[in-house]
Amino acid sequence: MSRQRVNTSPPSAVPGLTKVGGRPPLGAYLADVLRHREFIQALARFRIEADNGRNRLGMAWVVLRPLLNAGVYGLVFGFVLQTSRGVEDFVAFLVIGVLMFEYFSTSFSTGAKSITTNAALVQSLAFPRMALPLALVAERFLQFVPMVGVMAAFAIGYGNLPDLEWLLLVPLVALFTVFNTGLALITARLTVHFRDLTNLLPFISRMFFYTSGIFYSIDQRFDPGTTFRTVADAQPIHEFLSLGRAVLLDGPDYAMPWHFWGYAAAWSVAVLVLGTIFFWAAEERYGRTD
Repeated sequence: MSRQRVNTSPPSAVPGLTKVGGRPPLGAYLADVLRHREFIQALARFRIEADNGRNRLGMAWVVLRPLLNAGVYGLVFGFVLQTSRGVEDFVAFLVIGVLMFEYFSTSFSTGAKSITTNAALVQSLAFPRMALPLALVAERFLQFVPMVGVMAAFAIGYGNLPDLEWLLLVPLVALFTVFNTGLALITARLTVHFRDLTNLLPFISRMFFYTSGIFYSIDQRFDPGTTFRTVADAQPIHEFLSLGRAVLLDGPDYAMPWHFWGYAAAWSVAVLVLGTIFFWAAEERYGRTD
């Protein structure tokens, strides 16, 4: 009587079967992410509609929420604590700072939780896990686009007329999005390994908030060469905010810091490359329950 040989090869070695959550080479992995771009876009749009669809004002909250934040910060810091002293066009200055920081902070916080809050999806379906943090950053980008119009409206309201320099908003938003994407990829993996990181994220975000010059002018308060000014000039969020204000606002206080473009580009590319490799390296671990 002949004995039938049993195939003991792992599922990934059997023709026609693929390992769920397996890690392909980086090039093939990124190509797979690109093939899922429609899924990423659809997920981003769905989240926006789901977050605002049940409210009476609906999608208007995409604009109202950050404007209310700017109003609260302006009241507390600008008029109560008098941080507006010496800052030209303070309201436009504050609105640009708050709206741009909101784009960073929401990408940072929600991107970090993109894997842990979708554990069931990760464990049941085969798709590149990078699609989840990318979808959340895409959601924040779609919400930020109308904010650019709001910033421009405030700038015009304070007598800053559009000129050719306003075209620099396009590469600025692109660089800022690249930076936020890389950071979301890094924190998304870290949160999977260290769940306690979610409790630290608000404090990290707050540290950036108070050191980025959102409601006060770093250039006016700290002389060049001082320790804080040196650290602030090298801090990417301050660089992006300074560039945004220099593009939209006129006057000697908003001269374009051209060297910040090089710093911001270097930060964006470095963080994206690091985040991509760092996230991809743990692709096989995201679906584990242990």
